[in-house]
Amino acid sequence: MNDTSKEISDLVRHKLLALSGSERVLMGSSMFDAARAMILSSLPSGISELETKRQLCSRLYGNEVDVAAFIASLTKGSR
Repeated sequence: MNDTSKEISDLVRHKLLALSGSERVLMGSSMFDAARAMILSSLPSGISELETKRQLCSRLYGNEVDVAAFIASLTKGSR
């Protein structure tokens, strides 16, 4: 579903393309940091660091990443 008018969509696109590459990277990085902070604040308190990383990875990347393999690689490195 897209409830944004073509006028607004075009305006936003024009403004984003007017930014330099570094400004767009900073904007994306800031948005990622905000999303990460929101996810971390929604996790139950008292869970382990490994469980925190598992849930963060799962929520950020969903089916794009093999979360079990990611966690296995973290636990392998700590041996």
